[in-house]
Amino acid sequence: MAKRRQLRGFDLKQIPGLAGLIGVDEAGRGSLAGPVVAAAVLVTQEFLEGRWAVAKGGRVNDSKQLSAELRAELWAEFEQLAAQGQIHAHYGVASVAEIEAHNILGATKLAMRRALEGIYPPTAFESKAEPDLFSSDNERAAFQPKVSCTILIDGLPLRHFPYPHRGIVNGDARSLCIAMASIIAKVTRDRLMDELDKVHPGYGFGQHKGYGTEEHREAILKLGRCPAHRDSFLRKLFAQPRDLEGQMILFD
Repeated sequence: MAKRRQLRGFDLKQIPGLAGLIGVDEAGRGSLAGPVVAAAVLVTQEFLEGRWAVAKGGRVNDSKQLSAELRAELWAEFEQLAAQGQIHAHYGVASVAEIEAHNILGATKLAMRRALEGIYPPTAFESKAEPDLFSSDNERAAFQPKVSCTILIDGLPLRHFPYPHRGIVNGDARSLCIAMASIIAKVTRDRLMDELDKVHPGYGFGQHKGYGTEEHREAILKLGRCPAHRDSFLRKLFAQPRDLEGQMILFD
C-alpha cells in the first residue's frame, strides 16, 4: 500500500504552478484482435490533496496489477468523481481497420489524440490558449489563456504527436493520473471485447480479450480469422514453425 501511495506523491511533485496534470495510457496494443483504446484523466492539486485521493487513491495502480473486480469498482468511482467535477476523463478508440492502415503505433497515437480531444478541443491548441475546464461558463471562458496543464503519457515521448507532452516510463506504476487512465482504458476495452465475443463466438474474446493465449491461437487455427482480428498481427502467428505433422508449435 505504501508503494501505491507514491503515485499520488509523484503527481503532487509535478503539479506546483500548473492548473492540472493529464495522465494518458492505452490498452490493447499487443492484442491479436480488437481495437486499441486510450484514456486521458485530468487531475488538479485540489483533487490530489482532497478526501478521495488521500483516503482511496492508494487502491489505484497499473491496471494490469489489479483484479477485474477492483478495476470495475474504481471505474464506477471515477464516474462519480467526473460527475462531481473533481476530475475530467475521456477515452478514445482506434479500430482494427485503423490499426491496419496506420500500424499499431499510429493507431495508438490516434486513440490517445481522441481521448485528449475529449478534454481539450483541438482549436484550443491552434489558438495557443487552453480551455478553462473549471469555469461554469465554458462558452465564455473556453479559450481564455490560463496556467498550463502538463500531459503525462505512459512510456517514451511520442514523435509527431500534436499535443505537447512528457513521456513517463512505467508511468502507470508511478503516476496516479496515468494509472487512473490505464484503468479506464482497460475497462473500456475489456467491455468492447466482451461485445465482440457475442458477435464472434468461439474465439474466447470474453476471456483473453484478444491477446495471444494458447487458447486463442488454437481457436484461430481451427476457425480461421474473423473481422475482429488484426491481419498484420496474425502474419507473425502463422509464420511460426510447425512440427513434423504440420501442427503449429505454439510459444508462450
